[in-house]
Amino acid sequence: MRAILTALAIWALSQGAALAAGPQGFALHDAPRPLANIRFATEDGKRLTLDAFRGRVVLLNIWATWCPPCVKEMPTLDALQSKLGGPGFEVVALSIDRAGPEAVQAFFKRVGIENLKMYIDQTMLSATALRAFGLPTTLLIDAEGQEIGRLIGPAEWDDPEMVDFLKGYAQ
Repeated sequence: MRAILTALAIWALSQGAALAAGPQGFALHDAPRPLANIRFATEDGKRLTLDAFRGRVVLLNIWATWCPPCVKEMPTLDALQSKLGGPGFEVVALSIDRAGPEAVQAFFKRVGIENLKMYIDQTMLSATALRAFGLPTTLLIDAEGQEIGRLIGPAEWDDPEMVDFLKGYAQ
């Protein structure tokens, strides 16, 4: 695992990545970066793109029900959405489960997720387009739809230091 994280860090640095760091290793870019306008679906099958969130700051978490670190951090993302979610900020938990909405619905029910909306990309193409080479990967996206920074790996999203950090970006 350490070798994978080291390789990812080396890759990130080679891409001209972060000059600054937030809590829990959150890497901030020196300037906002354009993102692919990925496609995914809601729980009821409605198709969306990242453009649907323009005007809001988004914490985009790419995860799967079969990923143990993702499963562990999901309740903290739910708590973060409860604390900061609103017209200017949204946690978008994007599942890349090939099993589809049924698997995610069952997981949300089992774990007690109450504040997150369900977003799904069964094709997993969004993870590739966003260069999410490990799960979970979380991107902080500004109101113009550009990536401000990212964290590869799990985090405690409801930790007071993390909440304060993200509150500085939420509108």
